[in-house]
Amino acid sequence: MKQFLILLLTSSLIIAQKTEDKFFSSNERLEAKISFTPKTLKKSIVDTIYFDTNFAYKIDDTFQEMEIGIRARGNFRRSTCYYPPIKVDFKKKQTKGTVFEGHKKMKLVLPCLKQKDKNDNILKEFIVYKLFEMVYPYHFKTRRLSLEFTDLTKKKKPVVENLNAFLIEDDKKVAQFHNGKVFERFIPPLAMDADASVRNAMFQYMIGNTDFSTAYQHNNKLLYIDKLIIPLPYDFDMSGFINPSYAVVNETLNIANIQQRKYRGFKRDEAIFYSVRDIFIEKKSDMLALIKSFESDFDNASEYEDAYSYIESFFDIIEDDKKFKDNVVLAARTK
Repeated sequence: MKQFLILLLTSSLIIAQKTEDKFFSSNERLEAKISFTPKTLKKSIVDTIYFDTNFAYKIDDTFQEMEIGIRARGNFRRSTCYYPPIKVDFKKKQTKGTVFEGHKKMKLVLPCLKQKDKNDNILKEFIVYKLFEMVYPYHFKTRRLSLEFTDLTKKKKPVVENLNAFLIEDDKKVAQFHNGKVFERFIPPLAMDADASVRNAMFQYMIGNTDFSTAYQHNNKLLYIDKLIIPLPYDFDMSGFINPSYAVVNETLNIANIQQRKYRGFKRDEAIFYSVRDIFIEKKSDMLALIKSFESDFDNASEYEDAYSYIESFFDIIEDDKKFKDNVVLAARTK
């Protein structure tokens, strides 16, 4: 009887951990408000220092306010962008009884530069996270924001802007959901789970992203789940799918521009490449339908058309046996 009760409690814990998150389970875009001085955040390079600010979000037609801590994160975007990507620190007392209860940290993704396609770029990056969910069980949950941002750079004349933005859950939350933990030590890529690694690399190839490394955990976290090492990617803004004006081509990869695809995964058992290929092909209609569902949210129709056709071009490659073998299977890295 005692063993049965222990088993019951353990099962209940696992079910509880798999329960949908109150905040991220909603597909509704959250209206929110925040204010800060971008330059102040970018100048602070100490990751433990957070700046207090007010954050307001709309629930049932009423804005609720809370105090949060924020800091700039990342290296390239921090130095390049006007709006820095942000790490948010929630205060437990402030989140109790709210949709944010249970969350300690999140990432807030904002546009990069003050330019006309800034909101479309953020929308495309949000779409990337949603596409990834379709082919990979281990992923960050996200939620879109319609964000009223008050720029306090000019204290006497603050500038108010309406921005596309989204929140990303903390990596520890992803690990907890899968009954695992975040793995922070170096591990060779070929020691990582083969299926997960190929799915990750195939997805990166689909969106035309070469700005990642599982070995050095650049734009990739690692999870330890069921005795397997699982890559967990993020920050897809330098991809061909998004194609931002600030993107920089990696000259060592022998690609002409950011939209030229290059498979960056490692050689594996050939059968895994083909099984993963089947997963992507099976999801083709759903992926294209997902992109189309956001068509009316784009400010610029050509940005939507480019995004849609870019994913179509990926399927043109993998649905052709010769192109798939040449561009993926035979192109896989050995070192």
